[in-house]
Amino acid sequence: MSAVSAEPFLRHSRFEKPEFVRSRRKAAVTLTTAAPIKSSSSFSCCCSLVPRRKILSNASSFPFPNLNRAITHAARASSTDTALAESNSDVLFKETFPLSRTVTTEGKIFVRLDQSKAKEKEDQWQQLTVGCSLPGKWILHWGVSYVDDIGSEWDQPPENMIPPGSIPIKDYAIETPLKKASEGEKFHQVKIEIDPKSPIAALNFVLKDEETGVWYQHKGRDFKMPLVDCFLDSGSGNVIGAKGGFSIWPGAMLSNMFLKADKLASEGKDSSSRSKDPKQETRMVEGFYEELPIAKYAVIENSVTVSVSKCLKTAKNLLYLVTDLPGEAVVHWGVCRDDAKNWEIPAAPHPPETTVFKNKALRTMLKANEDGNGCSGSFTLDKDLAGFLFVLKLNESTWLNCMGDDFFIPLPISSSIPAQSIPGESEGVPASENTVGADQEVSHATYTDGIINEIRSLVSDFSAEKRQQTKTKEVQESILQEIEKLAAEAYSIFRSSTPTFMDETVLESEAMQAPKICSGTGTGYEILLQGFNWESHKLGHWYMELKQKVEEISSLGFTVVWLPPPTESVSPEGYMPKDLYNLNSRYGNIDELKDLVKIFHRKGVKVLGDAVLNHRCAHYKNGNGVWNMFGGRLNWDDRAVVADDPHFQGRGNKSSGDNFHAAPNIDHSQEFVRKDLKEWLCWLRKEIGYDGWRLDFVRGFWGGYVKDYLDASEPYFAVGEYWDSLSYTYGELDHNQDAHRQRIVDWINATSGTAGAFDVTTKGILHTTLEKCEYWRLSDQKGKPPGVVGWWPSRAVTFIENHDTGSTQGHWRFPGGKEMQGYAYILTHPGTPAVFFDHIFSRYQSEIAALISLRNRNKIHCRSIVKITKAERDVYAAIIDEKVAVKIGPGHYEPPSSSHSWSSKVEGRDYKVWEAS
Repeated sequence: MSAVSAEPFLRHSRFEKPEFVRSRRKAAVTLTTAAPIKSSSSFSCCCSLVPRRKILSNASSFPFPNLNRAITHAARASSTDTALAESNSDVLFKETFPLSRTVTTEGKIFVRLDQSKAKEKEDQWQQLTVGCSLPGKWILHWGVSYVDDIGSEWDQPPENMIPPGSIPIKDYAIETPLKKASEGEKFHQVKIEIDPKSPIAALNFVLKDEETGVWYQHKGRDFKMPLVDCFLDSGSGNVIGAKGGFSIWPGAMLSNMFLKADKLASEGKDSSSRSKDPKQETRMVEGFYEELPIAKYAVIENSVTVSVSKCLKTAKNLLYLVTDLPGEAVVHWGVCRDDAKNWEIPAAPHPPETTVFKNKALRTMLKANEDGNGCSGSFTLDKDLAGFLFVLKLNESTWLNCMGDDFFIPLPISSSIPAQSIPGESEGVPASENTVGADQEVSHATYTDGIINEIRSLVSDFSAEKRQQTKTKEVQESILQEIEKLAAEAYSIFRSSTPTFMDETVLESEAMQAPKICSGTGTGYEILLQGFNWESHKLGHWYMELKQKVEEISSLGFTVVWLPPPTESVSPEGYMPKDLYNLNSRYGNIDELKDLVKIFHRKGVKVLGDAVLNHRCAHYKNGNGVWNMFGGRLNWDDRAVVADDPHFQGRGNKSSGDNFHAAPNIDHSQEFVRKDLKEWLCWLRKEIGYDGWRLDFVRGFWGGYVKDYLDASEPYFAVGEYWDSLSYTYGELDHNQDAHRQRIVDWINATSGTAGAFDVTTKGILHTTLEKCEYWRLSDQKGKPPGVVGWWPSRAVTFIENHDTGSTQGHWRFPGGKEMQGYAYILTHPGTPAVFFDHIFSRYQSEIAALISLRNRNKIHCRSIVKITKAERDVYAAIIDEKVAVKIGPGHYEPPSSSHSWSSKVEGRDYKVWEAS
C-alpha cells in the first residue's frame, strides 16, 4: 500500500508499535479518520424459515445456556432489536452485533522542482511544488539548511521564499497550508520560490493532515531535498530528487560552500566527496518529479444479526444470520458441545456453497439479499450442540469478530445437560465442573511436586560435584542452567494461578489513607510532564528554552518533569549515547542543565533524567573493523557487548533481553559494567541533581539489573519503557489484553517493584476505543480497568502520547481530536499520569490544567479505587474514590444521586467530570 516509509530511524527500529508495526510490511504510513462512517443499510430478520412458537419467558422453562446474559463479550441489543424479537414469537434468541472495519483510500504525495515561471528567465529561480491527492487539511511543515551552518538541520528560510499565509514556528520552521489551485483541482499543493544564489543547501519538510493530526515522513525521517551536490547524502535513505541529476550553475553558493567544505575536512570528516577546489564550479540539482504513494484509513460501521429458533418436527436448531456487509461475505464457522467453546465441524448436510477449512472449520458463502442490501444465510444444527461459533471474512486481509473474540451463539440443548451458571449469580457449580476442577488441581499439584523434586535432585548433584571437584566447570554450569529452566517453569505455573501484582490487594482497604513513600515509586500523588519533544534538540539550547517555562509548569500542577537524554550522542535526540560522562549535548551544556534542575527544585518540581542503559555507541573499531571498543571515562572493550548480536561481535554473555541492532547492546551480566553504570547514575544524582530516572528500552535487559541500579542510585521515582505489541486476532485488537499487561507486570516484578512502567496497554486500548467508538473495551472481564492500571496501579505510568508516538515522529499517534478524552481518563483514574509537552503547550492547556487541579483538589492518587459504572458501545463512566465521576464518549451518562450530590466541574468534547459535593 504506502511507500512513504515511517520506518523508525536508529533507536526507533526496535519498537514493535501496536497496530502500527502489524501493518508495516504493507503500509508504512497509516492515516485514520477521526469519526467512523456509519452504513446507511438497514435490515430485519426473515422468519419464514422458522415454525410458529411462543417465545420462552425465561431460561428455566427450557434449557438454554447463557440466554439470560445473551452471549459472551457481546454488545447490548438495541431497542429496535428488542422490538423485533417481541414481534416474532417463534424466535428464541436474537442479537445484533456491531461490525467495524477499515477501508483504504489510496493517494500520493508528489514533489516537483522546476524553473519558476514567475521570475525573469535570467534570474534562474527555481520553484518547488509539494502536493497531496488525498482529501484533508494539509500543512507543509518545512525549513532549510544553510551551507555555513553544520550544526543545524532546520532553520527558517529568508522572507522572500515564504509563501503568503505561512506561519513561523519559533525560529526554526515555517508552516504553510496546501491549497487547491482551482475548484475542480484534485491535488492540494503549495509552491515555494527558491533563489539559487542564496546560501541554501537543502530543504527539509514533513506533511501534516491537520484534521487528523497525522504527520507524514519519509522512511521515518524528515523529507530532505538537497539543492547542491555537496549536501547529497545518498546513504540517509530520506533524500528525494537526487536521481534528477545535477547541472552547472556558475557563480552559485558563493564562498560559504567552500568554507563549509574546509570545516568538514578540518573536523576529520570524510571530505573526499564534499571538499572542493574553490576554483571548481558548484553543481546544483536539476528539475525533477517524484511521487510517493500513501493511504488513508476510514472506519466503516456495519452489523450482523443472528436469530435462533427450534424446529418442532425435528427438534433441531434453526439459525439465521443476516448482515449489511457489502459484496461476498463468507462465514467461517463451527460448533461446540460445551462452554469450553472448542471448535468442531458438525455432521452433514451443510448449507450450499460450503467448504471445509483444514478439517477445523467450515466456510459458507452468504447469499445476497433480494433487495441488494447485504447478504444472509441459514443453518440447521443438531439439538445436542451447545453453541455456534463464527467469524466473518470479507477478503484475505479483512476478518470481523466480536470485540476481539469469536462470535458465540448459545443454542437450546437437551434438558439432560445442566445449564451453565452465570458469573456473579448465586447458582451452584454443576458437580461435573467441580470434578474437572478437582482433577486439574490434583494434576497441577502432582506436576509442581515433580518439578520441585527435580530441582532438589539437581541441587544435590551440584553440591556433590562441588565437594568432589572432579567435574569440569562446563558440567556445573550445565546443571545450573537446568535448575534455572525448571525454576522458570515452576514460576510460570505459579504465575498462572496467582496474581503477580503484590501490593494492591493489601492496600485496597487502606485506599483512603495517603500512600507511603517507597524508593523509586514516589508518594503516589505525582503528575509527570514530559519536558521535550522529538524536535527539541534542533534549537541547540533547549535547557535555556525550558528554563523560561519552569514557573508556568509548576503553576499548572506538575510535580515531576522528565528531561531528555543528557549525554553526548551519535543521534542528536540523545538515544545513541557515546561518552556517558560528556553532558554537552544538542539540548545544551552541563552548566545549563544543572541550572535548569536547580530552578525546578526551587519550585518544588522533581526532575527525571532519561537514562539509556541498554546500548552504547563505540568510539573505535576492533581488529575486524567492528565498532565495539569504547573510549571516554568508561573505556570498555568488547567484553561489555553481548555475544548474541552478530552486528557487533561482542565477547560478553548472551543478552538477557531483546537486542537493539543499531548500536552495541551492553552485557549487564558483567560485574565491571554494573559497577561503572551504578557509579555513573550516582554521579548524575549528585552532580546534576536528578531525582530519578526514565529508563529507555528496558525490554533489552533483565529487570533484576534495574533493581541493582536503583538500589545503588536510590531514585525518588523511576519508570521503565517496556514496549511490545498488543494482542490481535484477524487484524483486530483483542478485548482481552491480559497477556500484554502481564509481560509489563512481569518486568516490574523483576525489579522487585522498585520501578514503575509506562502503561502501553492502556494507551493501545484507548486508541481502538476512541477510533471505533467501542467504549466497552475500557472494562476487563472482572470489571476493572483493562490496562496495567487495573492490576498494579501504583506502578502504572499512564500516558496518551510521547516523543516517539507523537511529535513529528508520529509512529503511533493518538486519535486526532480525541486527546482530551484520553486525558480525562488518565487524569481522573489511579496510576501516575504523564502529560506530553506538545499537549500542555497547546490549545488543550486550559482543559488539562482544570483536570490536574481537580485531581489534586480531590487527592486522587496512584492507588485510588475505581468503580466502573458504565462500559457500553458509546460511553464509559466511572466513579473514583467516591469523590469524582467521569464519563467519556458521545453517549449519555449522569452519576447516580442516591449517595452524593454531584456538580459538573470540567467538560469538553465527548467528556465530562463531576465532583461530589
